[in-house]
Amino acid sequence: MMLALPWDYLLWLAGALLVAGFATGILAGLFGIGGGAILVPVLYEVFGAIGVSDAERMHVSVGTALAIIVPTALRSFFAHRARTKVDNTVLRQWALPLVLGVVAGTGLAAISPDTVLKIAFVLFTVLMSSKLLFGRDSWILADRLPGRLAMSAYAFGIGAASPLIGISGGGIATVVLTLYRVPIHTAIATSAGLGALIAVPGTLGYIVSGLPHLAQLPPFSLGYVSLPGLILVGGVATLAAPLGARLAHRFSKRQLEVGFGLYLLIVGLRFVFALAGL
Repeated sequence: MMLALPWDYLLWLAGALLVAGFATGILAGLFGIGGGAILVPVLYEVFGAIGVSDAERMHVSVGTALAIIVPTALRSFFAHRARTKVDNTVLRQWALPLVLGVVAGTGLAAISPDTVLKIAFVLFTVLMSSKLLFGRDSWILADRLPGRLAMSAYAFGIGAASPLIGISGGGIATVVLTLYRVPIHTAIATSAGLGALIAVPGTLGYIVSGLPHLAQLPPFSLGYVSLPGLILVGGVATLAAPLGARLAHRFSKRQLEVGFGLYLLIVGLRFVFALAGL
């Protein structure tokens, strides 16, 4: 499959992955996300170009995105922590239910067809972009974070949704925290810390569930994780994440919300076209 492609085409694909890695790192630092919202659509196009079947294409895109998120999210979190107060109480409360949610979501993703993953991705982008673009400061649930039970429910839901759409959960967590009047910069910095907690068990789950399908996957794949994609995109994204974190502190709350909202809307439309067969 990929080995039969001409060298100039392979170089073009490598260049596309490197550019995607740089953009992913910037966005990860800028918005406190692991980068999955840009990685999944980019990897989806790349894997389609090298002949991965539609039945496996979304799974290997999501699995590879989660693997890339691990170092990117960690680098983004440490960069934000150096500049912004991270809410460690939230991280401690969310850790266990978050991981349990990831295990449940990864199991569901393993038995779901590509269409389910695409629909989940579209729903995520529509809901998040609507809140960010059209939401107002008056759209809040309370003036302070809820109790342990509600916080655990939020964490489990974020953890379960993340492996279905290949994100670190930072985008969802940021919106949840801002609904309780957590300042946007603190919300972004705290959400960045969730990335590794979600991505590590999610990646392991995609590796295990993809092992029976290796014959249909690109060369040098470890389950549903593409090692070339991990190395090329992940390496550049990890280096670029601190630059994005520095940029975040040059923008106002509303500028960050609009930028993030428009970005989510654009990538969501791509998968609407995919579901429509365009």
